Amino acid sequence: MKKLRWAIDGELWELDASTPRTLEGAARAVPGKALPLGLSRGTKLFRPNQIDFMQRFMVAPFLPSYTHHLGVTIQRVLSIPVTENWSALLLGQFNLRKFLSSLKENGGGDGVRKRDLKSIGKLFLDKSLYALGFSSEVLLTPDDTLLLSSDSYYAHNSSSIPRKKSVFHHKFPHHNLTVDAAWPALFVDKETGTYWDVPFSMAIDLASLPLDSGLSYHLCLHHNHGSPKQFQGDPIAQVPASLFPGVSAKCAFSYEKNVDIWRSKAQKLKMVQPYDIFLSDPHVSASGTIGASLSASFGESSIRLVEDAKDVKHLSYHNPTLKSTLLGDIFASVSFTAQHGNFQRLVSEHGFPFWF
Repeated sequence: MKKLRWAIDGELWELDASTPRTLEGAARAVPGKALPLGLSRGTKLFRPNQIDFMQRFMVAPFLPSYTHHLGVTIQRVLSIPVTENWSALLLGQFNLRKFLSSLKENGGGDGVRKRDLKSIGKLFLDKSLYALGFSSEVLLTPDDTLLLSSDSYYAHNSSSIPRKKSVFHHKFPHHNLTVDAAWPALFVDKETGTYWDVPFSMAIDLASLPLDSGLSYHLCLHHNHGSPKQFQGDPIAQVPASLFPGVSAKCAFSYEKNVDIWRSKAQKLKMVQPYDIFLSDPHVSASGTIGASLSASFGESSIRLVEDAKDVKHLSYHNPTLKSTLLGDIFASVSFTAQHGNFQRLVSEHGFPFWF
């Protein structure tokens, strides 16, 4: 259900997805194109923080990983404690597959034996074997957090441009504010699997905190600057219209009502942890949602909204002279769920376990 909700949200909002293409470990979906369910959503925790956690609590001094485009790599994070409210992480990556290929080059199967220590040492000086990333998190106030990151992925090509990103979070009593900027910003197209670099991208996101029932809203302002370029792929691929320079604004308001028709109050098995604590109560419930969304785009990127408006007549407006487009939509949904069991007992103790 989480992935299904993510896919629905991705039709309107630009969500992050996990990717091995960058040291940060995340790429943003091309606006207007939701990511498929098979992809994993980008976590709120930066990849350097994930590796640092594994090194500290899982006794893993080096973290090996495998990707199709790089092969086997080895990663290591160094934690730099600055102050109580300021921390920094330095992430290094070594391309093991490329190093072994260079080691055997011009030597056939006995390349390792024929090379002396001096020539092997020179291989370690090849900067294309390395990638370096730096991230810093500053707790400005109890409600304000600033994240800064930069990485240089030398393994791709010698002229790789360092990626830089800054994210500011502010917690209001009833909603969250996020301001992020990246240069260049990495986007992924779900239809072709192509990655695109936008020279500069900035987004301002204001969303109300999730509620079980009640009114919620979401506002987003997005700006792209510069000509997008394909990242490691066929240079003749068509650029998605939503990545062209321009400014877009989106807002959505919805009202949701959840009703418990029946919920069990029976006691659970003692000393048995449920498979999912959120699904540990048998129940019968229903929910309904109704809302409206409005999107406005100015600049070359407004072409995308014109294409989306073909099936939404009488709710769209396009001005070719001003390069602007306005698109509105209303939505509603009704759902019914029923659950029997509290996920504390195994159906079978042999083979694959199933809970009920």
